[in-house]
Order: sequence, then structure tokens, then C-alpha cells
Amino acid sequence: MQKINKAQLVTSLLELFASKQAVAIEAASLQQQIESAIDRSLVNTQEVDSREVTILLSDLRGFTSIAEQYTSLEMVAVLNRYFACMNEIIIRHGGTIDKFMGDSIMALFGAPIEAEDDIEAALACAIEMQVAMGEINRANSEAGFAPLHMGIGINTGEVVAGYLGSALHSEYTVIGDQVNLTSRVEAHSLRGQILLSENTYRLARDYIEVGHINEVKVKGKKGAVRMYELLSVSRPRVLVAPAREIRNSPRVEADMPVVFQLLDGKQVLPKQYHGSIVDLSYGGMYIESPVSIEPFCDIKISMAVSLMSAELTDIYAKVLRVSEVNGSYECRAEFTFLEPHAQQVIKEFVDGIVEANRGY
Repeated sequence: MQKINKAQLVTSLLELFASKQAVAIEAASLQQQIESAIDRSLVNTQEVDSREVTILLSDLRGFTSIAEQYTSLEMVAVLNRYFACMNEIIIRHGGTIDKFMGDSIMALFGAPIEAEDDIEAALACAIEMQVAMGEINRANSEAGFAPLHMGIGINTGEVVAGYLGSALHSEYTVIGDQVNLTSRVEAHSLRGQILLSENTYRLARDYIEVGHINEVKVKGKKGAVRMYELLSVSRPRVLVAPAREIRNSPRVEADMPVVFQLLDGKQVLPKQYHGSIVDLSYGGMYIESPVSIEPFCDIKISMAVSLMSAELTDIYAKVLRVSEVNGSYECRAEFTFLEPHAQQVIKEFVDGIVEANRGY
């Protein structure tokens, strides 16, 4: 059984019909050239091989919570607008879209078609994807929807590639430990961030600039895994990743009660912990916790963002660092999702404290 590489087929046919000879070509010759274009685009579904592939995995932060605020039809429209933009960027950089998983996209560079610049293309693609989120969010804002924030993980390694399935249904994909590692890297990315595995960084370090380096323990790996934040690339052309808003945020001291729960994947665990907020910024907070929390664990925070109401607002965050202080634990957490109203209230609170501290 064989399947067609649609992108290659479309390109071949467009080149054929765009040629100056196309209008004068005989029917028999035209049929022969079309058949030749189809033959070149056929992919043998029986071929399974081991190859080096660069895997890009993206995911929308806090999308489940956003979806609860709108109808299913509205969210389909939001997702389709997002997918349409991201698909165009991935295809333009020579990537193959492996699958959609809810609001996640998995793209391959180096399978089924290999190129010398697969890693370059994947990194440039990731930056352009983050840049495009600005336009997507402008369209969402005009339509009355909450902004979306995306994290991206990229890893390069040896995988098994080929068609999986049967004559009734099959799909081209990749499997192996490197796919799992890509998922782990992506899970540690913050909103607006692109994280690289150590192998991708090593292969691309001559033409990229990186920022923060994380060393984390991940399931299935004995030692700590290094992850590098991609800031810019110089090949095939200079591209700079958008600055995440948390870098530009002032921080103020605070003393507020907070309730939080741990997440297992995207599931909120039932046990609640009571702590206090000791430091607050536009994009995150320091929480004084009675229990130690694993770095890079996701948490759900419940807090009152208005002095005029006892109603609690849910905020999702990722714990970045934990320090033991006088028998309790100080946890630095960066927001991964909060409603626009809560974001505005927190910003006004922080700005108000900053202005008050200036003394004029």
C-alpha cells in the first residue's frame, strides 16, 4: 500500500502548470508528466527505518480553563484560526505535521523527507510560531476571546519512522525515547518560551543564542536533563524570539492568603494546601508553602483578586524554584494561565504599590 506526499504532489503540479510549455502540451504528454509527478510523491508505507529527526512539540498553556468560558463552536473557531496559522508556518519551513493532540501540535523535520538544514528550519519555525501568536491574539481580542499563550519544546535524536496501522487505516509517525524526551522538554516550557534539549543545543550552538538553562530530572532518565531557552538564531536568517512579558514586570512585596493544588498532567489533584503570597508581579509570585513542591510542577492557585469580593479566581502556574526558609518553603511560580480580569487586577495592584513606594 502506498500513500501520497500531498505537499510534494501539489508543488510538482504547480510547477508543471506554471511552465510556459503547459498551454501547448499534448494530452498524452500532459498525462505522462502528471503520472510522473504522482510517482515522485508516492511514499512506500512498508518502509520503516531508523533516522535522526528534529521534533517540534507545541502546546497552549491553560487552554482547558479558557475553553470552559466559551461554547464548543466558539473554541473550534479559535483553534482553527490558531492551527491554520501554525500549519502554514510549519509547512513553509519544510516541516511535516505529524499530529494534533487537542491543542498540541507535533511537527517533524527530517521525516519523511530529509534535508541538510532540518535543525535550522525547526528553530526558525519555532520562533516564527511565537511571533505569530501576537497576530493571533489581536484577532482573538477583536472577537472577544481571551489571549492564548504557547510553549514549545524541540529535541533532535534517533527515532523509528514509518507508517503504523493496517490497510483500513495507517499514518506516518515516529516513535521512540526521543519522542518522549521532546514531550518532557515541552512540558517544562513556559508560556511564550522555546526550550531546546541538550542534543539540539549541541548541534545548533554555533548559530543560536540561548538564555536560561534548566537542569531538571525527568521520568525515564537517570541523571538531570539540561534544557536551553532559545532567544535567537542567525541561520538561515536572523530571527529573535519575542520577549516574554514576565521579564519586564516589577515585583512588590505582598502578604495574602492563597490556596493551591498540585496537577498531575492536566488533572487537578483534590488535596488543597494553604499558604501565603509574599511577592507578586504581573506574571508570577512567590508563595510561602507548608510543603515542598517539586520544581517545574504545575499548580492551580485559588485567590481573591478583589478586595470587594470574597469570590476566588483560579490561576494556573508552574513552580520554577523552591527554597527552604525557616521551616517552610518559598516557591517561585510563573503564571501559565489567568483570566484577563484577574491579570488586569494584579497589574493594577502591582502598579499601585510601585507608585506608592516612589513617594510622589
